[in-house]
Amino acid sequence: MTAVQKISKYVLVFLKYLSLVFFSIVAVLPLVSVLITAFKTDTEYQQTNVMTLPESWLNFSNFTQAFVKANMGRAFVNSTIILICTLAASVLIGTQLAYVLNRFKFPGNSLIRNLFLFASLLPGVAMQVSVYEIMWKLHFINTLPGYIVLMCGTDVISIYIYIQFFENIDFSLDESAIMDGASYFTIFYKILLPLLKPAIVTSCILKGVGTYNEYYMAHLYLQDQKRLGTVATSLYTFVGPLGSKYNLICAGVIISLLPALIVFITCQKQIYSGLTAGSVKG
Repeated sequence: MTAVQKISKYVLVFLKYLSLVFFSIVAVLPLVSVLITAFKTDTEYQQTNVMTLPESWLNFSNFTQAFVKANMGRAFVNSTIILICTLAASVLIGTQLAYVLNRFKFPGNSLIRNLFLFASLLPGVAMQVSVYEIMWKLHFINTLPGYIVLMCGTDVISIYIYIQFFENIDFSLDESAIMDGASYFTIFYKILLPLLKPAIVTSCILKGVGTYNEYYMAHLYLQDQKRLGTVATSLYTFVGPLGSKYNLICAGVIISLLPALIVFITCQKQIYSGLTAGSVKG
């Protein structure tokens, strides 16, 4: 290897690690800014820049005000109910639909798959006029059960994840169970569904993050924010025409991150195994 080649190699390695450090800083910098701002008083926020450290890291008044004024206790309860119901329905509907589409060949099977793919290409905002009209006629506006039904809509990405996993499960399991007298429901619930655990974990992560962070539809269909507000919409309390209290907003953001952080730390082994298995199976 010549000197020029060695220099080129070292330069490429240096640029590679430099880019990794740069993009890591870009990703972490907003979180650091939010953390710093959350501990600042109103006066500190108005007189300093976003990266100036607060005078005291023991100032938890912003967190208290954010939690009380934004009614975040009620918002956490509503978001938890929505999340549990949505994930349960999504897993139940998605796995059964994927089971039918993969295990049974019937006229229109490929058409249904293509229609799901076509539906995933349509922007959700473009269909909100018709969806809102349907929700209005069903009296689902401003009701928590109605919003849960809306969020339980078929998740196309999850369906394709389940189909990919079903394609890697040998049909001999079904045939052996049928020869032993098992019904299709028994095969699905007792044999195939437990094997879908990695796919279910992957799907729940994708669906759960989207549901927990959903703001647009929550603000549109849950109009009584005091009674039906979610974690994502509760922070809108501190935004107004006369100005926004970003120190309280940042404190509320940190509070809203804590449940997700606790779930991640507690279940990180299952999350990593689910994502890894999903990448291998897919």
